[in-house]
Amino acid sequence: MTNPNPVSGSPDKEPATEAQEARSEARATPTAPAGDAERPVPATAPKQPPAGEPRPSLGKLFLDNLWAANTVTVTVLAVVLAMLVGAVLIIISDPEVLATYSYITARPADALNASWTVVSEAYANLFKGAIFDPDAVGFTAVMGPISETLTYTAPLVFTGLSVALAFRGGLFNIGAQGQATIGVILAAVAGFALPLPPGVHLLVALIAGALGGALWGFIPGILKARTGAHEVINTIMLNYVAIYFLSWIIIQSGVQNPDRADAISKPVDSSAQLPRLLGDDLRVHAGILLAVLATWFIAWLLNRSTLGFELRAVGENPDAARTAGISVTKTYVLVMATAGLLAGLGGSNMVLGSTADALTPLVIAQIGFDGILVALLGRVRPWGVLLAALLFGALQAGGNRMQSYSGISLELVTVLQALIVIFIAAPALVKAIFQLRAARAARLQTSLAKGW
Repeated sequence: MTNPNPVSGSPDKEPATEAQEARSEARATPTAPAGDAERPVPATAPKQPPAGEPRPSLGKLFLDNLWAANTVTVTVLAVVLAMLVGAVLIIISDPEVLATYSYITARPADALNASWTVVSEAYANLFKGAIFDPDAVGFTAVMGPISETLTYTAPLVFTGLSVALAFRGGLFNIGAQGQATIGVILAAVAGFALPLPPGVHLLVALIAGALGGALWGFIPGILKARTGAHEVINTIMLNYVAIYFLSWIIIQSGVQNPDRADAISKPVDSSAQLPRLLGDDLRVHAGILLAVLATWFIAWLLNRSTLGFELRAVGENPDAARTAGISVTKTYVLVMATAGLLAGLGGSNMVLGSTADALTPLVIAQIGFDGILVALLGRVRPWGVLLAALLFGALQAGGNRMQSYSGISLELVTVLQALIVIFIAAPALVKAIFQLRAARAARLQTSLAKGW
């Protein structure tokens, strides 16, 4: 008679995984020795180390887990790698430092000292421009770096959340740039064309920008849901439509500033401006508070709400979600409209905050495309997106000082951002370079859209 329950090593079944073995051990209730009269041993009792082997200390356990391939370790080491590569680029881009390498065999100290001086000065100015300047005197000078970092961070949080939310729903929203552009247009027009009292005026302008972005996200969403048109193609084309629409509307009568001959709109009324948090001398405004609130809401939406469950189910497997009774078409439309709404709020921050007070062809900068990098760096998790946007904001704020004081090109900061994302997106490379041990609960794969 054959055994109906073959062991894990038999050819009739796949070898048992560690998780299956753990569940089997948890279900088992081994009995005590014969002298204890059938007293069962609790299944949850921890395994004791072998006799004679000392128990590992808490410090050793901490160090073992610290140098494992978990998400935090890989992210930090990716930033370190990017800074090291950036240091090499700083040295290569300085002719005076390169000249010392022509006689490095005769006097190696000259090359090493020159390299250390230029790299340390550049990164010191990056830190001073983004976080804190030890030589600063006065409240404005001390808080200036943090103010600039938070000012650059606020719109990136919104566009990063926009891209991340679409990712979680199985879509690649590459159109955050266009959605933010429509948002900034409607927010600015509402800001200077509607004579409303303070408070109400600001609220109306924010709603206008959010609705503009939602409309620009709804279009590729409904096309994807109804016709199957790929959202990447649609959003790329809509980016161009939005950019050219911005260039056209700025020079129209009633929008262009009558006192200017160049392409610039009327300024937004002060009643529609986001209030500054640290006084008129510092640029940080209430947009950063709205960004934190939006992050909390998206985290709650994804993890605590029915809509968030449906969104994640569709993102993981649309066919299984449809079989379970979830409307995939409705979910696609809601995801893209909500993602557009977030991007529209990010665009609104650019003109209702302290970055600009009027429309120009470059008012939106690259916050939509940077939002893609922020979402990837934050591993498409809401709070991770917030931290990633904070890092990108610090790099941008510190890069301005690095360029002014050290003569380093601002484009190098963009290279640093790209390097960070490259290493984050390639965790296997980081693990191989630093010889990281495998972590049992590591989640290193970036959640990309299905079919991309």
